[in-house]
Amino acid sequence: MASRRGRLLCVGLFVVFSAVFSRLKLISAEETEAAERCEHLSLGQFLCKDPTIDEATQEPENCRDKTAWVECLPAPNISCRLSNGTEVRFSGEEVGFNKTVACRNVSGYSYKVAVALSLFLGWLGADRFYLGYPALGLLKFCTVGFCGIGTLIDFILVAMQIVGPADGSNYIVDYYGARLTRLSITNQTYRKPHLSL
Repeated sequence: MASRRGRLLCVGLFVVFSAVFSRLKLISAEETEAAERCEHLSLGQFLCKDPTIDEATQEPENCRDKTAWVECLPAPNISCRLSNGTEVRFSGEEVGFNKTVACRNVSGYSYKVAVALSLFLGWLGADRFYLGYPALGLLKFCTVGFCGIGTLIDFILVAMQIVGPADGSNYIVDYYGARLTRLSITNQTYRKPHLSL
């Protein structure tokens, strides 16, 4: 009886291990197939070039709809499939694929100029005229910057990049300069529940 249980246990373990092993082979085959496409290479298997920065806008030259493309070079001796399906072994010098990088749409309003105008001529409304708000600029001019209070508030708003150009574009800020990213909480934001003490 004990030997029969031992055989059943061995057969059961063999069935379980063979099922798990075949599943692992299936997963590794899927990973190998996904890794064959150049776009799915892991970090360290490719190097993307820096985007070419336009001197006038301080954004990548090919920026369209808040995205730009950069060329990526697979590492030497990496084989992968191009988008047309051909398999290529790379030497590290050829472009394998393109990746997107985020960029900002700008239309000629400089952040440095806006802050300087707000600081030195804000009481005359020059900052608001520059950013495309002529009615507020005229109101600030007539009231001498709302008696100084509006000048201080506008300086803070412009410096924090809360008030931007009237056309909805972004400021021209040096590519590696003082850009601010506004964080916001929406209904899609994950909130960690509070622990009760």
